Amino acid sequence: MLKRFVPVAALLFAAPLAAQDGARTDTVVLATTMGDITLAIESERAPVTAANFLRYVAEKRFDGTAFYRAMRLDWGEQPSGLVQGGTQMNPDRIRDPIAHEPTSRTGIRHTAGTISMARYAPGTATGDFSILLSAMPSLDADPDGDTEDARAGFAAFGHVTAGMEVVKAIFDAPTDPDKGEGWMKGQMLAEPVTIVSARCLTCASE
Repeated sequence: MLKRFVPVAALLFAAPLAAQDGARTDTVVLATTMGDITLAIESERAPVTAANFLRYVAEKRFDGTAFYRAMRLDWGEQPSGLVQGGTQMNPDRIRDPIAHEPTSRTGIRHTAGTISMARYAPGTATGDFSILLSAMPSLDADPDGDTEDARAGFAAFGHVTAGMEVVKAIFDAPTDPDKGEGWMKGQMLAEPVTIVSARCLTCASE
């Protein structure tokens, strides 16, 4: 079963965020068969989640994986939704789950261009992630939420600094109406977009 994001209740389209308050970020380039996506990973504000992602990068665990899902939502004229990629729970690629870092702690919100961890319950994220085409505030932690998912939210840990046109091209790629389980049926890309390599340009080990 694929890790998933919960459905969202409200969407706003916005430009990708820049790093806030001068917090340290690391630069990662995802080279895909559709082009490069450059990410600013919030190593200071989301240390647990960022370190996990950067370790997958350093160990080349994302090389040869894919963007495999496009969740499309009918909200206004702008593209709304997200693309999801990563290890797809491949036992040869995933590491142990990490502790959950809510947006209420990190201050990193789910805006357009945000990269965020996919998971089951809070604390189960491993090597799958999503990049947002539009703002999804309902993915932020909500202390007044009715469920554990809503209260915890999802762990945002960076944003796209270049290559949103590539993210949009992946988002627009055809999906297979017969692929996927449950409410994700029809959201799986007919031809997943390969992540050829993932490299950190600012990490000492890269």
